[in-house]
Amino acid sequence: MNISTSDPTADRRRLGRSSIEVSSVSLGCWPIAGVTSLDVNDADSIATVRASLAAGANFLDTAYCYGPHGESERLIRRALEGHAREEAIIATKGGIHYGADGKQAQDARPETLLRECDESLERLGVDHVELYYLHSPDPHVPVGDSAGAIQRLIDAGKTLTAGASNCTLVQLQEFHAVCPLSAVQLPYNMLQRDIEKETIPWCLAEGISVAAYWPLMKGLLAGRIGTETELAAGDNRKSYPMYQGEEFERNQAFVAKLREIATRLGRTVAQVAVNWTISQPGITTALCGAKRAWQIEETAAAMGWRLSSAELAEINAAIEARGPAAAKRLFQ
Repeated sequence: MNISTSDPTADRRRLGRSSIEVSSVSLGCWPIAGVTSLDVNDADSIATVRASLAAGANFLDTAYCYGPHGESERLIRRALEGHAREEAIIATKGGIHYGADGKQAQDARPETLLRECDESLERLGVDHVELYYLHSPDPHVPVGDSAGAIQRLIDAGKTLTAGASNCTLVQLQEFHAVCPLSAVQLPYNMLQRDIEKETIPWCLAEGISVAAYWPLMKGLLAGRIGTETELAAGDNRKSYPMYQGEEFERNQAFVAKLREIATRLGRTVAQVAVNWTISQPGITTALCGAKRAWQIEETAAAMGWRLSSAELAEINAAIEARGPAAAKRLFQ
């Protein structure tokens, strides 16, 4: 075992071809919106954002639709009061909103993206963000049109760089041809690795960062959900194939192997899973959702050390034995 105890705040990586440096573990701010997360409150949410910065995870990831009324962005503003602007690298997204029926709806028309960015900046209490994503391609709007709007936001100084989330490789290429991308955001973890085939190689060739969401596979790879765990009423994870039947049993066997490795390393299962993720070629940062300070403190501690080649080989053998996992995909 060879674990470095270097300062996690030194674990910074370039965002695409920009001069912006972000932490290799970032805070996913969807949970604090309180939409699908249970037992969320403002005090803990604000403490979570502040704990992220204190732990060296300076990259905050939010979106216009993280909360029907922008709850996530508003909480970030409150959390950053008293902090210098440069302490936080902020990414937000546009193109999805909540409709009158309380459901998410897509609208990535240029005029909508321009308006939503202005509203996001107002909620966040800043005059610009470092990264602005197209949250998801709108089937009724050419991706190039949406990209053109984000280029206008860059030209206006409202975002420093552009990103695209939940896009196919072809859509990413269409976007990039109009507005150069600094980052793409897609689901990726030990058991969901489809983007390794074509998307990551393309991103590496183009100098584009990959921000991986679901590095803990909706909590399964954190090592705290066992066969005896009863998910609370209203917990939407019950609808995911990875939490059901044979898939769930196979996941539990895989996590048991991870736990053996983590125990030897003196780390938690979550730290091993996140460290593996940020060790993979092309992955710039892993988005780790949290609604409590201890959660981001734990995953931020995946920075500052490296799994050895032997440990990576052992993990990869366990991944191969498990095989790809089934999971439905939602906007994040």
